[in-house]
Parts: sequence; C-alpha cells; structure tokens
Amino acid sequence: MKIIGLIGGMSWQSSKLYYEYLNQIVAQRLGGVHSARILMSSVDFSEIEKWSFEDNWEKIGRVMADEAKRLEAAGADILILGTNTIHLVADTIEAAVSIPFLHIARATGGAITELKLKKVGLLGTRFTMEKDFYTRILQEEFGLEVIIPNQRERSYLQDVIYNQLVKGVFTEEAKEKCVKIIENMQQEGIEGVILGCTELPILIPETAVTLPTFDTTMIHSKAAVDFALT
Repeated sequence: MKIIGLIGGMSWQSSKLYYEYLNQIVAQRLGGVHSARILMSSVDFSEIEKWSFEDNWEKIGRVMADEAKRLEAAGADILILGTNTIHLVADTIEAAVSIPFLHIARATGGAITELKLKKVGLLGTRFTMEKDFYTRILQEEFGLEVIIPNQRERSYLQDVIYNQLVKGVFTEEAKEKCVKIIENMQQEGIEGVILGCTELPILIPETAVTLPTFDTTMIHSKAAVDFALT
C-alpha cells in the first residue's frame, strides 16, 4: 500500500473527514482491520485565511510547497490537498515535488462524467467560484458547463463558509439557504451540484436536495485510495 500525504488544516473540520474517509475506504476495499497509510501535515488556517483575503497567493503557494516537500521527504508516495480553494496554487505545489499531486477538480470531474452529466452547479468560496483555476479544468478537460450562483448568493456562501463552517458551526438556517441557492440554479438547468468547499457536505446531506451532489471530500479520498492500492 502506498503512503498518502495529506496537507490539511484548511479547515481541520474537513481534514478530520479526510482521515476518516481514507481509512474507511481502505477498510471497505481490503477488509479485516486494514487502515490507510497516511502522513498529514496540518497548517494554521488563520494564516492561510489572512493571506487569501489579502490576495497573497504567492505566499500561500510557498507555504503549500514547503508542506508538500515535507511530506515527500517523510516518505509520501502521493499528495492531496484537503481543500478546494487552495488548489488555486496547485501548480506551485506540483512544481515543488517529484511525486504525483492529485487535483481535487480532476477527481471531481471524473466522478461527474461517470454519471454522464453535462451541466453542473458549483458552490464554494468566492475564490473557487469566481477564479478559473477550478472551472477551467472542469470545462476544458471534461467538457462540462459550470454554473455558479449570482453575486448575492456568492457573497452569502463566502460569509457562511468563513464565519461558520470552518469554525464547526453548521446551522439549519445555513443549510436551508444553501439548498435554496441550489434550487435557484436548478432553474438554469443544472443536472447536479458540486459541493466545492470541503465543509459544505457536512452542512448539506445528499437527502437535502433532489439532484446528484458531488461531495468533493469523499471523491478526493476515493481517488487517493485508488492510487494507494494500485
């Protein structure tokens, strides 16, 4: 079994799910008391949040590259980054190491195309929805049409993610508002919705909406285990 290197802490709420999912999937596939071989380096999210709001992605890239090199030196065979938004600096991470880096958008794009969907909604931070580092992969590599919420809804999502979800606050009110955003996008013809912030699947269970949801944390974890067990 190969060793999965996980850069975590963005936030620790979703990082604990990565650890849980990776181990659950390995146990399901191998049986018995098997568990995943994981190395995790967890950052202080307060610093990452500050630099992202300052639009200092160069600094974030340097920090992520250092964490990636630390995991490679410790013996990781593959790297995953436990957040959607910080994949904005994925190129910097890939350039810093010689081991494979598994991009969350590519894993998600693969899961969507397995269901033969063509038009999907994307929920996440403002950075994930408005910058093209995520949607470009989905559009160019998987031929998907990606719909994002309107400006008011994007502002709401940004606020609820940073002021509630990353702090472990998951309310019924926030769930209902996010479900309403999804319903609004359904009127634009989306066939499924990407929960493109690793905390969003905690807030919005599959049963809360009537169309397929794509839990990027679980999808990413499954793809990492696929690699680890080959």
